[in-house]
Formats: sequence, C-alpha cells, structure tokens
Amino acid sequence: MELWKLGAREAGKLLKAHEISAPELTKDLLSHIQNTDKKTGAYLNISPEWAEQQAVDAQKRIDAGSADTLTGVPCGVKDNICTQAIPTTCASKMLEKFTPPYDATVVKKLTAAGAVTLGKLNMDEFAMGGSNETSYFKKVCNPWDLTRVPGGSSGGAAAAVAAGEAPFALGSDTGGSIRQPAAFCGVVGLKPTYGAVSRFGLIAFASSLDQIGPITRHVEDAAAVLDVICGRDEHDSTSADYKHPSYTATLGKDIKGLRVAIPKEYLGDGLSPEIKQAVLAAVKEFEALGAICEEVSLPASDYAVPAYYLISSAEASSNLARYDGVKYGFSADNCKNLSQLVYKTRGEGFGREVKRRIMLGTYALSAGYYDAYYKKALQVRRLIKDGFDSIFKDYDIILGPTAPTTAYKVGEKSNDPLSMYMGDIYTVPVNIAGLPALSVNCGYDQNGLPIGLQLIGPAFGEPVLLQAAYAYEQATPDAHKQPVIA
Repeated sequence: MELWKLGAREAGKLLKAHEISAPELTKDLLSHIQNTDKKTGAYLNISPEWAEQQAVDAQKRIDAGSADTLTGVPCGVKDNICTQAIPTTCASKMLEKFTPPYDATVVKKLTAAGAVTLGKLNMDEFAMGGSNETSYFKKVCNPWDLTRVPGGSSGGAAAAVAAGEAPFALGSDTGGSIRQPAAFCGVVGLKPTYGAVSRFGLIAFASSLDQIGPITRHVEDAAAVLDVICGRDEHDSTSADYKHPSYTATLGKDIKGLRVAIPKEYLGDGLSPEIKQAVLAAVKEFEALGAICEEVSLPASDYAVPAYYLISSAEASSNLARYDGVKYGFSADNCKNLSQLVYKTRGEGFGREVKRRIMLGTYALSAGYYDAYYKKALQVRRLIKDGFDSIFKDYDIILGPTAPTTAYKVGEKSNDPLSMYMGDIYTVPVNIAGLPALSVNCGYDQNGLPIGLQLIGPAFGEPVLLQAAYAYEQATPDAHKQPVIA
C-alpha cells in the first residue's frame, strides 16, 4: 500500500484499527518527500528525527486506546507558524537562522492531539506574494505542471498536500493565501472566521486580516483539522470566546433548501471563460442536490483589492518594523552606527516584494496621506462587510470562483505585480469582512489544471460551509484527483 496517498481521516481510521502503524506511515511519507520534494520544492525544513519520535509517541497512545482523530497522522506546517523544534524562517533571509523559543498555539493543539510534524513548508517571503516565487530560498512548483506556480503565499502547503508529501498542512490566509493555492493545486483550503483559530505564534503580516487554516485533500479532513485547532486562546486577544460545534458532525447531511447566493460581480470581466463554465456547472450540481441558487449583487467588492493592499501594507509596515538587526534575526556586518545597521539590515534582509509593501504601507500611513488612503480603505472595509451582512440575511452561503485563472507559468507575472494582485479579486473581500471561506476543486481546464470553487459563509458559519462543500464533493468524484508528477 502507498501510504502517502492516504487522506488525514482515512489514515486516522486505519491507525485506530491497527491496520497500519504511525512509525510506518511517517517513514513512508518521509521516503516519498525525499523522492518528490526535489521536484516540487514544497519543504524548507524536514525534521525526520523529530517526526519519527512523535510517531513512536503517537503509536503508544494508539496502542493504549486513547487515540484522537489525528493521532499518528503526519502533517506539514507553513514556515511562518512558530515551531520550537524546527527553524521558522518565513522564507526570508531576515529569519534564516531563527528557531522560535515556543510553539504556536495551533502547533501545541496538533501535538496534544498526537499529530506528527514532518517539517516546515515553503512560502512567499513573509507571506507576501501570490505565486510562491518570492521565497528567499527556492521557488515551489505546481505538482500538476512543474512549469507552473502553485499559488501563494501558502504554495508549499498546497503543493505538499497535492503531491502526497503530507496528508494535511497548516497555512495562513491574509487575502486568499490558503484558498488561491488550494485552487491552483486542486486541493481543499479553508480560511476560518477571523478569531476562530488562535494567531498566537503566527508571524504577523497584517494582524487584522491574518488567519491560520487547514489545507487538505478532502473536505472531511478540513473539518477534522478545524475541530482540533479552533477555539479561544488566552494568548491571543483577538481569538473569539465561543462554543464551537463538532465540524465533522454536520458532514453527510443533505443540503436541500440551502439558499445559495451568486454575486454577478464574480462572474464578470476578467474571469476565464473555462472557470466561469465550471462554476456555472457547479451551480447546476448544487441545484440538483436541492439547493436554491439565485444571483445577487455585491457592488463594493469592486473596491476590495485596492482597499486590501492599502490596509495589509499599512499593517505590514508596522509589524515588520521589529526587524532592525538589533533584537533577533539577520544583522548586517560592518556598520558604523545604529542608523546604518538598521538601513543595511533591512536592505539586505528583505526581498523586493516585502520592501515594496513596506514602502506602500508607510506612505499610506504618513502625514498628509493617511486620510486620503488608509482612512478611505477602512471606510471601504465597512461597506464590504455591510454588503456581505445584507446578503446573509437571505442566504446561507455565497458561491463563486476562487481565482480568475488557473495556475500560470513560473515567471509569467513576477515583473507585473499589479496583474498578480488582481488574482486576489475574489478572495480578499472575505478577509476584509472576517468571514469563513473554502475552496474546493470543481473541474479542470483544457490543460488539465485544477479549477477552484469558492464557498463563503457568514461569521462562524463553518458548519454549513463544510456541509455544503462535502455534499458537492461527494456528488462530483471526477473533480477530485491527485496529480501524476512527471
């Protein structure tokens, strides 16, 4: 049996039934990573000794009859989520030699559940990018076509899950960084409600937008991971204090009578005709399952991309001010004074895209421009949130494309940042409004590349979101495959 092909829940069931062992599963995945990662570039740090020890500990729990759903199931973690046992670099020269003194809350929760951490996953530097080409160390290639990008910034996480290098992974989503790479790589990517999952230990990009979430092979896997990582955390003042349900418990219920809104703005200019056709076919599938699908309008979404890049860049300029060469991380040599140390450290330690966003954010926050740019962006944020709230008075979920195109060629947009930014047009409104959203595969284009379908729910509406996605996934088995890596 090729154990690396197993999904998270499928592996968990086999482990509990003693049909496979945790050390056996972990060794098979580590072997597969060794053979595959030279092509995908999904991992930055692989930790075989740590993973094998965790697998031994997990097997003891299984043998004692105290296993949870994910006990013994291996995973990968995006390299901006702190891990005490493994370096955390944010794919940047600035943190190349940084090993955190603590684990992020989500990592603690996975460890407590008995999950096995295989290593840290490649990403765009400090999560700034949409193609995983801004990593300081190496680019990630899409397992469906190694000449194409996997999306970003969680490109390593999506590529690893698609290529069988991890049954599931943790990513972070600031403006679509879980959902867009999930769409490009043909896997499931879930961005939870803002505050549903602790951000403690997530190295900040834009604090009011960032959210940790799972990337998995199947919808049921996403529900199982969310069951483990969500919940209130005293270390994160923005985490919500609410009693969450079992997300796996709603799976399998029919969606007859579910009211589905389809914003006409999401099917207009700029959308690939093949993606539009696939999304409309998904609408018909939902109707066949008993859902009521109707067109609506979400006009403020047209302003989401500029508002997002102003807000996120402003917050990034503040968050990344801590990297000054004094406290930790990279420090430039041969500096005559403190000013030169800060100047050279930031100049040499940050990549081009990170510098671009810091400059944009600093400009937007500066005296004389704050009202004209940043304040207006916050006002647009309110309009976008109000637009979603209005729709959710009458509908249960919103349906549309995840991205306007399928995966493009490596290097195709690296010198055209505005074109790359527009690839976030359908995902950034969700982060601006703090809502949950999920990307699930809904077909393939003429080149055989995956097409992502995005489902958006109201705040803390993950149960209905997962229920709808699971029903669609079960009804369309041909739209959910694994790539054959050349």
